[in-house]
Amino acid sequence: MTESPAAKVAPPGGAGNGERLDRQTIVLGLVIVSGTLMAILDTTIVNVALETLGRDFDTGLSTIQWVITGYMLAMGTVIPITGWAVDRFGGRRVWMTSIVLFVLGSILSGAAWNIESLIVFRVVQGLGGGMLMPTGMAILTLAAGPRRMGRIMSIVGVPMLLGPVLGPVIGGWLVQDVDWRWIFFVNLPVGALAFTLAWWKVPHGRGEHATPGIDLRGLLLLPPGFVLLIYGLSTASGNGGFGSPATIAWLAAAWSWSHCSRCTACGAAHAR
Repeated sequence: MTESPAAKVAPPGGAGNGERLDRQTIVLGLVIVSGTLMAILDTTIVNVALETLGRDFDTGLSTIQWVITGYMLAMGTVIPITGWAVDRFGGRRVWMTSIVLFVLGSILSGAAWNIESLIVFRVVQGLGGGMLMPTGMAILTLAAGPRRMGRIMSIVGVPMLLGPVLGPVIGGWLVQDVDWRWIFFVNLPVGALAFTLAWWKVPHGRGEHATPGIDLRGLLLLPPGFVLLIYGLSTASGNGGFGSPATIAWLAAAWSWSHCSRCTACGAAHAR
């Protein structure tokens, strides 16, 4: 019996055997999930506690919303510099630093004594959470390679999709039956596990010390644009929707700022 051309070309293990994920890469993907799941849960787990926080801290909803807004602002601000940090210091260092920063922010948020301190500590938490996702994806990209990214994402994608679903459920149970502070303290055991697994399984990255210089102009101009945009979106819930003059003004200011930032950056590029 003669072999077909396809049989001669296919590898012994079947078609695409060379693109299969090895056990080490699969374990690394699960380690990354353990860290990123914390940040994803925290984007929704606090939502159900807003009414309780407003009552305990005796403050209005417009102020309480900054517990979420501050977290999201910090996440959005730190994401653009994460790629540079990974190239400069290595994925392992940035990943473990992100976990420590996130857990530290969680401890401080759970121990907050007034609404102002809670907002500040949530910003600290958001700085760590904002670096977790892009750093984890960078580590997995290096480990799996571009041809296997689809396979590795099939492993890490499902648990990440469960985060927004489980967040309100876990948050509601903690607020009702335990204490609202545990919506932050619950990150301690998860963070400790994620840090231990990272220390054990995440490979040592070789930070490239000759990385391109960071765009300080863009880094300074980006946060105000995020503040204007997110604050404008947050005002829509209490000022009559997106058609209210205040919301339109804030969003227009965000657009104007981003437009001016692009012009400034373009001018700087031409000057060089």
